[in-house]
Amino acid sequence: MTDTQAVTLNALALYGLALLLAAAFAAQLLLHELPCPLCLLQRTLFALLAIGPILNIRFGPRPSHYGLSLLTAVLGAAVSTRQVLLHILPGDAGYGSALLGYHYYTWALIGFIAAIILLAAMLLFDRQFDHRAAQVAAPGRFAQGAVWLVVGLTALNVLSTLLECGFGACADNPVVYELLKRG
Repeated sequence: MTDTQAVTLNALALYGLALLLAAAFAAQLLLHELPCPLCLLQRTLFALLAIGPILNIRFGPRPSHYGLSLLTAVLGAAVSTRQVLLHILPGDAGYGSALLGYHYYTWALIGFIAAIILLAAMLLFDRQFDHRAAQVAAPGRFAQGAVWLVVGLTALNVLSTLLECGFGACADNPVVYELLKRG
């Protein structure tokens, strides 16, 4: 795999993360379901998962960049597993709406496990780490668009979290935006 192919795959990964962040954000806004603290942590970890691909696009593919994302994906899988286990008892309706029979935190677990597998697979392609040129080529519009899309969605999620939680701890079962409520 060449550097260019690796950068393209990293950009595709960023578009996938952007889709995931946008879907969670859309569910929050359209279904009026505020994310719980564990859901917010999972969104944060998906945003942090983007750091490796962003670094690969900016500085060229390196094992350490994939390693950062791999560690983030493992932490994300642990957090998602924790939430799945909280709602695994018979009769527990779960938290939030289900999509295709699974709640967001179950989809998050599937996403983090898929990320672990894909990141490990990317590490198997050694040629992408052969830096023949001292200078990395500037990323194209496709890759730059992916980076800025993820950065923008992350910023919107940060703003939304600030509105939801205010400057204190987030509610366990949020029903109102703390900074927008009157009274």
